[in-house]
Amino acid sequence: MKENKKILVVGSANTDLVISADHFPLPGETMFGHGFMTNHGGKGANQAVAAARLGGDTAFIGKVGDDQFGNSTIDMLRGEGIDVSALKVTAEAPSGVAIITTIDSGENNIVLDSGANACLTAADVREAEALFADASIVLMQLETPVEALVEVAALGKKAGAYVVLNPAPAPKEPLPEALLKNVDLLIPNETEASYIAGIEVKGEDDIPAAMDEIQKLGVKDVIITVGSKGVCARLDGELIRVPAFKVKAVDTTAAGDTFCGALCVALSQGKSLPDAILFGNKAASISVTRRGAQMSMPHLDEVEL
Repeated sequence: MKENKKILVVGSANTDLVISADHFPLPGETMFGHGFMTNHGGKGANQAVAAARLGGDTAFIGKVGDDQFGNSTIDMLRGEGIDVSALKVTAEAPSGVAIITTIDSGENNIVLDSGANACLTAADVREAEALFADASIVLMQLETPVEALVEVAALGKKAGAYVVLNPAPAPKEPLPEALLKNVDLLIPNETEASYIAGIEVKGEDDIPAAMDEIQKLGVKDVIITVGSKGVCARLDGELIRVPAFKVKAVDTTAAGDTFCGALCVALSQGKSLPDAILFGNKAASISVTRRGAQMSMPHLDEVEL
């Protein structure tokens, strides 16, 4: 990995509109909720904020609308110390919005309008190529167009960065070889791993076969997150399991994003992948004890092991 410690995150930036309820509404049901709040979100912005709060020197590439939500997102990211020089404002679409319902168990469901996130292009990415030269890690997700991500992975590989893909939300179409061949580390959950591998992952017994199929696609290392059970990883051919920290979950929103951001910070600082996984697990375990996406993410002094 390159000696500099910069982390470049490419992805989505949304505004989350969150409400809590006793249960998820049934089709046609109108019900009372409580605790409404507006929160900054989007997997890309979430992971950038998680990395920045944990000490990562972070830059962000993405697109927002020319509206109140977009302006607020830029101000927030800048306030977190994130380089937003490549975060573009477009009049083509409004900023992305997510409608989130959480229930008492800590589970959530999400309806997302991608908005301006869907307008990110390969040309936009190429315009920010200078940021790749300084990055040791490039981190991306699947809430922006795959065509743009193909360019991200290619530029990351060209620059000698360690390229990380969190394939969320789960891809409904096969991911192109042009993307996966330049990915050093893939971080799916069980559902996402099932889609990519073409093998149903119902539990840990199914994970080795799914990892085999994923690595056949050209990915070097694979980490599969298994919720409250922790993480399974295939590193240099060896399967390892890292258990989660035991906590009482209040809201699991952005737990995976917190894990990805934290892991990349640890890797950028030269930690081994197993140690980076442990750091990511600790950060994620703190985030699920709080409501919200970015507002739940811990700072470095809370996570240091």
